[in-house]
Amino acid sequence: MTTTTDLLTIAGHTFESRFILGSGKYSYDLIDAAVTHAKAEMITMALRRTESADDNILNFIPDHVTILPNTSGATNAEEAIRTARLARELSGSPFIKLEVVPDKKYLMPDNAETVKATAVLANEGFIVMPYVLPDLNVARQLVDAGAATVMPLGAPIGTNQGLSTKALIQILIDEIEVPIIVDAGIGRPSQAAEAMEMGAAAIMANTSMATANNIPLMAEAFRLGVEAGRKAFLAGPGRVIDKGASASSPLKGISQKV
Repeated sequence: MTTTTDLLTIAGHTFESRFILGSGKYSYDLIDAAVTHAKAEMITMALRRTESADDNILNFIPDHVTILPNTSGATNAEEAIRTARLARELSGSPFIKLEVVPDKKYLMPDNAETVKATAVLANEGFIVMPYVLPDLNVARQLVDAGAATVMPLGAPIGTNQGLSTKALIQILIDEIEVPIIVDAGIGRPSQAAEAMEMGAAAIMANTSMATANNIPLMAEAFRLGVEAGRKAFLAGPGRVIDKGASASSPLKGISQKV
């Protein structure tokens, strides 16, 4: 990615890539594109996808890629905790992407139940990466409960609408000390770049790649977008002038006569 010194660190684990492949629309081609072209080093896995030996998603994930099991399908803290425990037994991964989503129409996470589950799972040694609606008070509660990251949605899951919650995400980036990973809604590499320019630690995407006409090319575009946005953040964006203009070339010494 950018440099070997600019690493994404989550609970002491380091990654060069700041692109994470989300779950949902999996296929071998999508996983291969994410690893080969987007350079993903972390891929989420829903527990339900480990049920069939012939269709086990674990068979398609390279050894060097970190598995991030999720609690997809959980509607309350109790269900999420039970799913997380099963996922750790099946995958051997200490990571868990915590999803508590009782709403079936808009797929909005339940922040209060997510905080409850985070406290229990973090106490059991999980590296908890909770998916939430962006809310500063909730983010602080999650950190106090032991969350390793906070993962606010950019827009509703699978919509490709981009950063509709941008202002709220920026507050989390500015105020929360753990990595802020933008999850859900990122539909274009330019939107991934924008999130990284804001100071997000990483982005997670799935639908935007899975529904592209050329998946490998879109995966590469996402890698470049994430890298460009990260470099822009590290460089420090230039000033913005609200009124008037400022010449890019100096005017001193130039004759004003026509």
